[in-house]
Amino acid sequence: MHTFAKTLLPLLALLSPTAALAKAPLDGVKVAALITDGTDKTEFTVTRDALLAAGAKVIIVSPREHWVSGKPTLARLGDFPGWGADIPVDVALEDADPKSFDALFIPGGIIGPDLLRLQTKAAPFVAAFFDAQKPVASICHGPTLIVDAGKAQGKRMTSWSSVRRDLENAGVKWEDSEVVVDGELVTSRSPKDLAAFTPAVVKLFAHKR
Repeated sequence: MHTFAKTLLPLLALLSPTAALAKAPLDGVKVAALITDGTDKTEFTVTRDALLAAGAKVIIVSPREHWVSGKPTLARLGDFPGWGADIPVDVALEDADPKSFDALFIPGGIIGPDLLRLQTKAAPFVAAFFDAQKPVASICHGPTLIVDAGKAQGKRMTSWSSVRRDLENAGVKWEDSEVVVDGELVTSRSPKDLAAFTPAVVKLFAHKR
């Protein structure tokens, strides 16, 4: 092939609609990130940034007003690495409509998911995504919210090891793997699995685009 052609073809590919789609596989996809105080900062930010880089719009849904922060709770428990970031809330959980979103992301943390489980609106919100066959991604302690939503039975999942029993008691086929994909659900164990979790999340969410 002529040298000029070899140079031009990649440039033309970058300008093509197909290439543009490949560059932003989640363009136009609205992802609800369900979080509250005590959410693991690393799990949230790394996954959020991967979704944003793929073209998604990430909307923070929370029972908290204005900001989500680990600081008020951690002031009593001591400072743990990975927590404490202030994150602005986009939509109050009470006002959030699952129909407005294309996918759901539930990060973990020792405290955050437990606080969400105390919110009466959280379980129905999560359940609505499963009922509509929309993709869901969760990591660490986050999958406990899927249990509360009544959507864990028969699913292949993983999680932080300390909540394994909770999942198994709910009928989950628990696996000790860095990432587990079962239909419209992808789960991982901990921040150490983020390198495998984030591309799996983008791939799953892109499939339903």
